[in-house]
Amino acid sequence: MKPSGADDMRAEYTFDYSKAVRGKYYKKILREGANVAVLEPDVAKAFPNSAAVNDALRVVLKASQAARRLPTRSARTRAKSTRPG
Repeated sequence: MKPSGADDMRAEYTFDYSKAVRGKYYKKILREGANVAVLEPDVAKAFPNSAAVNDALRVVLKASQAARRLPTRSARTRAKSTRPG
Protein backbone atom coordinates (compact mmCIF):
# COMPACT_ATOMS: atom_id res chain seq x y z
CA MET A 1 0.00 0.00 0.00
CA LYS A 2 1.37 3.37 -1.04
CA PRO A 3 1.51 6.20 1.57
CA SER A 4 -0.91 9.00 0.82
CA GLY A 5 0.49 12.43 0.15
CA ALA A 6 -0.17 15.65 -1.72
CA ASP A 7 0.85 14.04 -5.02
CA ASP A 8 -1.94 11.47 -4.70
CA MET A 9 -4.73 14.05 -4.66
CA ARG A 10 -6.87 14.59 -7.71
CA ALA A 11 -6.48 17.91 -9.53
CA GLU A 12 -10.03 19.03 -8.62
CA TYR A 13 -9.12 18.86 -4.93
CA THR A 14 -6.26 21.33 -5.17
CA PHE A 15 -7.01 24.77 -3.81
CA ASP A 16 -4.99 27.94 -4.22
CA TYR A 17 -4.98 29.40 -0.71
CA SER A 18 -3.19 32.55 -1.94
CA LYS A 19 -6.56 33.69 -3.37
CA ALA A 20 -8.56 32.88 -0.24
CA VAL A 21 -10.21 35.68 1.70
CA ARG A 22 -10.38 35.28 5.46
CA GLY A 23 -13.79 36.03 6.92
CA LYS A 24 -15.39 36.62 3.52
CA TYR A 25 -18.91 35.89 4.80
CA TYR A 26 -18.41 36.98 8.42
CA LYS A 27 -20.34 40.27 8.22
CA LYS A 28 -23.17 38.67 6.25
CA ILE A 29 -23.55 35.93 8.87
CA LEU A 30 -23.61 38.51 11.66
CA ARG A 31 -26.19 40.60 9.81
CA GLU A 32 -28.47 37.75 8.74
CA GLY A 33 -27.82 35.22 11.48
CA ALA A 34 -26.33 31.78 11.23
CA ASN A 35 -29.29 29.59 12.18
CA VAL A 36 -30.34 27.50 9.24
CA ALA A 37 -33.40 25.31 8.95
CA VAL A 38 -33.94 23.13 5.91
CA LEU A 39 -37.57 23.05 4.84
CA GLU A 40 -39.18 20.13 3.10
CA PRO A 41 -40.07 21.00 -0.51
CA ASP A 42 -43.83 21.08 0.10
CA VAL A 43 -43.40 23.47 3.03
CA ALA A 44 -40.91 25.65 1.13
CA LYS A 45 -43.50 26.18 -1.63
CA ALA A 46 -45.76 27.93 0.90
CA PHE A 47 -43.12 30.50 1.82
CA PRO A 48 -41.58 32.81 -0.79
CA ASN A 49 -38.71 33.95 1.45
CA SER A 50 -37.22 33.78 4.95
CA ALA A 51 -39.27 36.77 6.14
CA ALA A 52 -42.48 34.84 5.43
CA VAL A 53 -41.17 31.85 7.40
CA ASN A 54 -40.24 34.11 10.31
CA ASP A 55 -43.68 35.78 10.29
CA ALA A 56 -45.42 32.40 10.36
CA LEU A 57 -43.23 31.14 13.19
CA ARG A 58 -43.92 34.30 15.21
CA VAL A 59 -47.67 33.64 14.86
CA VAL A 60 -47.13 30.09 16.14
CA LEU A 61 -45.05 31.39 19.08
CA LYS A 62 -47.71 33.94 20.03
CA ALA A 63 -50.43 31.29 19.87
CA SER A 64 -48.45 28.90 22.05
CA GLN A 65 -47.75 31.64 24.59
CA ALA A 66 -51.43 32.57 24.66
CA ALA A 67 -52.40 28.92 25.14
CA ARG A 68 -50.03 28.64 28.12
CA ARG A 69 -51.73 31.61 29.77
CA LEU A 70 -55.19 30.03 29.60
CA PRO A 71 -56.41 28.94 33.02
CA THR A 72 -56.62 25.21 33.51
CA ARG A 73 -59.63 23.57 35.07
CA SER A 74 -59.06 22.00 38.42
CA ALA A 75 -59.68 18.30 38.99
CA ARG A 76 -62.70 19.17 41.11
CA THR A 77 -64.27 21.27 38.32
CA ARG A 78 -63.63 18.49 35.80
CA ALA A 79 -65.26 15.93 38.12
CA LYS A 80 -68.38 18.08 38.49
CA SER A 81 -68.75 18.57 34.74
CA THR A 82 -68.46 14.83 33.97
CA ARG A 83 -70.95 13.75 36.67
CA PRO A 84 -74.42 12.89 35.32
CA GLY A 85 -76.92 15.58 35.97
